[in-house]
Amino acid sequence: MTPGRSVCVCIIFVPLCLFTAVLCEFSSLKQQQSQTLSGKWTLSNANGSLSLPAEVPGCVHSALQRQGHIQDPYYRFNDLSYRWIALDNWMYTTTFTVSTQLLSKQKVLLVFDGVDTVASIHLNGIIVGKTDNMFRRYDFPVRDLLRDGENLLNVSLLSPVLYASERREAHSAYRVPPECPPDVQKGECHVNFIRKGQSSFSWDWGPAFPTMGLWKTARLEAFDVLRLIHISSVPLYNSSISQWRVQVELLVDAVRETKGQLTLSVPDLDSDQTFQTQFLPGLNKNSFTLHINTSRDVKLWWPSGHGDQPSYRLAARVFQDSLLILTAESKVSFRTVELVQEPIVGSPGLSFYFRVNGKPIFLKGSNWIPAHSFQDRVSPAVLRNLLQSAVDANMNALRVWGGGVYEQDLFYSICDEMGIMVWQDFMFACAMYPTEEDFIQTVREEVIQQVQRLKSHPSIILWSGNNENEAALATDWFNIPASQRPVYLKDYVTLYVNNIRAIVQEEDRSRPFLVSSPTNGAESEQEGWVAANPYDPLYGDTHFYSYILDCWDWRTFPRTRFASEYGFQSWPSFSTLQPVSTAADWSYNSSFASHRQHHENGNQQMLLQAALHFDLPNSTNPVKRFTDTLYITQVMQAQCVKSQTEFYRRSRSEIVEGKGHTMGALYWQLNDIWQAPSWSSIEFGGKWKMLHYFAQNFFADVLPVGFEDDGAFFIYAISDLSDDLKLRAVVNVFSWAHLDPACTLTSDPLQVPRGSATPIFKQSVSAMLAGCGQCTRLTCLLTFYLEDGSSQRGPTNHHFLSSPKDAQGLQRPDITAKVQEDGAGYTITLHAAAVAAFVWLDVGDVPGRFSSNGFLMVSRNMTVIFDAWQPTSVTELSRSLTVTSLRDIY
Repeated sequence: MTPGRSVCVCIIFVPLCLFTAVLCEFSSLKQQQSQTLSGKWTLSNANGSLSLPAEVPGCVHSALQRQGHIQDPYYRFNDLSYRWIALDNWMYTTTFTVSTQLLSKQKVLLVFDGVDTVASIHLNGIIVGKTDNMFRRYDFPVRDLLRDGENLLNVSLLSPVLYASERREAHSAYRVPPECPPDVQKGECHVNFIRKGQSSFSWDWGPAFPTMGLWKTARLEAFDVLRLIHISSVPLYNSSISQWRVQVELLVDAVRETKGQLTLSVPDLDSDQTFQTQFLPGLNKNSFTLHINTSRDVKLWWPSGHGDQPSYRLAARVFQDSLLILTAESKVSFRTVELVQEPIVGSPGLSFYFRVNGKPIFLKGSNWIPAHSFQDRVSPAVLRNLLQSAVDANMNALRVWGGGVYEQDLFYSICDEMGIMVWQDFMFACAMYPTEEDFIQTVREEVIQQVQRLKSHPSIILWSGNNENEAALATDWFNIPASQRPVYLKDYVTLYVNNIRAIVQEEDRSRPFLVSSPTNGAESEQEGWVAANPYDPLYGDTHFYSYILDCWDWRTFPRTRFASEYGFQSWPSFSTLQPVSTAADWSYNSSFASHRQHHENGNQQMLLQAALHFDLPNSTNPVKRFTDTLYITQVMQAQCVKSQTEFYRRSRSEIVEGKGHTMGALYWQLNDIWQAPSWSSIEFGGKWKMLHYFAQNFFADVLPVGFEDDGAFFIYAISDLSDDLKLRAVVNVFSWAHLDPACTLTSDPLQVPRGSATPIFKQSVSAMLAGCGQCTRLTCLLTFYLEDGSSQRGPTNHHFLSSPKDAQGLQRPDITAKVQEDGAGYTITLHAAAVAAFVWLDVGDVPGRFSSNGFLMVSRNMTVIFDAWQPTSVTELSRSLTVTSLRDIY
């Protein structure tokens, strides 16, 4: 069983009439045998001063911590204190015995699914091979080296930091920038010279922990005739004859030439075909096409919010002279995906949007980074919690960013199950890369293996060659002299176009490929793959960051075709920071706060942006001032990303000055790798920031978006639904000083077409306020929602007519809270004495989330549900609960 892919493989020689599921597990001596080598190993450093037990899969840091040799690497300044670990060489050692049955096989392979990263492997004192790529599976023939009795296996790992440096020194013809990360990242140098997670040498949101270890499973595989390495199934649709076909690929290792009959079937669709096949000695990649019975109704896989995510069982069986010699099963899901880049009426550029099963889909989501520096700690529960949190916030897409790792199988299986579309980068980011033959060859094998492993997943809708490397070259991030620019352009095309793109197009024609992100897409290709301005909003996707300009002003945002990165930083909650800090660290100006910030001037930028609209905390209690500052950074981040995302969503149906038709909003970033300030909406450990609660609303399928332009207040009705709606806007004008609306305005019902953003309300702000008693911009604010007949559709939104710091009448709300338990879980009943902005409920380190949080409270009473992720009680929640609103921090 390959984790997460429901693949069962048996290679057997028994009469067909005797074949049963039991025989699949316990048949004759001639079946394929596998022996795990995962589990307990011994780990030692170069000079032998350290020797300790270690788990495989695992890494050196995890083993050292588990055995008490180091503290939590994330504690305080330990990322610096433990730099010595990655500067040393380490050896993993195990002993094992093998059965007579396994030794009798014609071929025995030593298989490593993941070695991190540069290693020499010895079996019984003889070298069997070397590794240099974290992202590859390695198979080594070892039959003649195995012994009866005890066998000794050593994996000697070189320091990735020193290896990268040596590779850089050997590349003397010209530099391959960047040499080192910015000083503020406190990282290691030359990561672009080693094929491992690029962010492991540090990033602007994460620490430098250049890991080493056997990060995936190790085993022996023995067989006499055939070994099935992988089965993939890719559905393709022929629209001219309205028929599905499934391209099935078998990757097989054969000891000798083997001929047989292959039967492919999808039983639930009454579809099966038989093929004559031949496996030559060595590795074989055999492709077959199964045509799906046109009389059966094929249920399509849809992104979340657009339909269900069904899958079908596909079976493959190979017979030789009426003997069943190979059987395997996989899942297949049917969907089409297109990346549409075509002329737009009223615009000089090209569109850029995804069409799934013929339907244009607005991508709503975020960017995924590694969930931990040490991949052995990314458990199934961690993955499921983060991905469920994405779906719960109405996301339908995630971009797996190119500076981390290709995620484990379970990640993609959960995305398949939940309907999360995946934009999959290849693992190259923010750098130039060498193009020596050995580097290209290991990359080629990496790409082949990863595409073969992942292409059966319907969730993956796009391959992308790299993160920001086209932009880095086009806009000269690395100060490359003009005379040398052709060298780097040639290297860029060699790596991403001539190799990665060519391999992807050979291995998988079922989904689109982009060379980079951001890119002008088809226009970049026309310009020789590196556009003059890859950030051009008339083409492709854009990345946009601006920390100084007022994020409440929508005019500062690019009206792009597709926003694949944008965002603002915030700090995580105090309960997330507390376990990795001490009381001396609990100040915004502490050494810890500075050390944890890996983005230049990031802490100052957060406060400057917040101060544009909010009074900053001024408590004389140092700890309260610190926790209040954490809170105001989250308020700022949530409101900023809300403003930008709502701008992108309302731009989907408009062309303004040639720009618009925005069809994607993926903010940076979903998750965190450690406890630190970052752009994330989910803290390390899974706790939702205020931004993630806001995302529940601004990614809703039906949403009112309000904004001002030329003295008028507009509301757009956004609908991702498949049916037209008839909606009207309801606007309530509240005074900051009172909990009852000063007045209510409604628009006439208007038709809102499916998949559109439609203007539904417009009124002069001055006229609106003049009709609401004593309201002014400083004394009043707006809430608004959409109504279909007599029922509300989508969330209630808000619009501030002035900065809250200038608001008149804003009072302390004196919110009280009562926790109760009922059959459905825990409820918190709130009572407020005044209008309260950004009401934040926090239960410390009790894991779970609220049904709503960070909200504007314009009613005296409100009930919120708490979804506990582990057992708790009314007593614990009541003791842990704190309630903060904007007026409570100054």
